[in-house]
Amino acid sequence: MSRVFRKILQLIGFLFFYLKEVLLSNIRIAADILTPRHRMKPGVIAVPLENLTDPQLLILTNLVSMTPGTLCLDVSDDRKVLYIHAMYVEDAEQLRREIKVGFEKKILEVF
Repeated sequence: MSRVFRKILQLIGFLFFYLKEVLLSNIRIAADILTPRHRMKPGVIAVPLENLTDPQLLILTNLVSMTPGTLCLDVSDDRKVLYIHAMYVEDAEQLRREIKVGFEKKILEVF
């Protein structure tokens, strides 16, 4: 399989992954709004980053911010830590893993 074809397949897989994340986030927020009891546990977490290029970092921060319920606040000066505000931080370590294994790893594979 050629390298270009493999990258195209990875990009398509990444797009489906991101659409799934957006859909699940929208459902979670809609359910929280429509029910009488709010389940929000907002918080700010620090996510350690791999050595991302400028375009990779831009893609990561934009995708996290465009996902409902999360917002990128800042990147450390040394570009090794991303600060994210999330509406649902029941388990900060789990959220960190979701960002690293989901978003960051897939961005490194595709871009």
